[in-house]
Amino acid sequence: MMNRELCFATPVYIKDVGTSEYNKYLEEKIIAWSKKDKGVVKTNVNGWHSQTDMHEKPEYKHLVEELYLAQEEIYKDECLDNSPRLGNMWANINYKGGFNRPHIHPNSLWSGVYYVKTPKDCGHLKIEDPKSVSLMVRPRKTKEKEPQHLWREVHFEPVAGRLIMFPAWLNHMVETNQSDEPRISISFNFLQEGMFV
Repeated sequence: MMNRELCFATPVYIKDVGTSEYNKYLEEKIIAWSKKDKGVVKTNVNGWHSQTDMHEKPEYKHLVEELYLAQEEIYKDECLDNSPRLGNMWANINYKGGFNRPHIHPNSLWSGVYYVKTPKDCGHLKIEDPKSVSLMVRPRKTKEKEPQHLWREVHFEPVAGRLIMFPAWLNHMVETNQSDEPRISISFNFLQEGMFV
């Protein structure tokens, strides 16, 4: 029997950090913000994307602290030197029919999302296999269920209070919100101190 080694794994870190009370607080703040600021258009379609200075606003200080704690865990696990620095952070509201086109986050090290409000069928986070050269061949497969290491894409169901972090170069998108209620999340990018100096 052959020995198998799985090389070049792509890490995705997941942690439940929020409470329903805290999410209600965030929801109220974000909706009020969206009524005062038209926001920006990036990858969002039929949704609101706030300005990217959310991490500098005192009302979101608790979440920022949680993000740093999570990054410190990742830095230890990934053998990273120096320290993380939160480069930017923003809120997203995806209304019914809203989604985010596939994209990456340039000039960052780690990106992620925190879920505030996640009604049923509000749209999964989808990440794609970063090994684009593997698309050169599409062999026929058996009808057996593939093990996770053979998947070409992975879907994460949004859960309120959940934090997901992944490498900023990982291609990802948000599927269409099919709920009648808005999907609310917070996205962010971390850099490494000294990364661009």
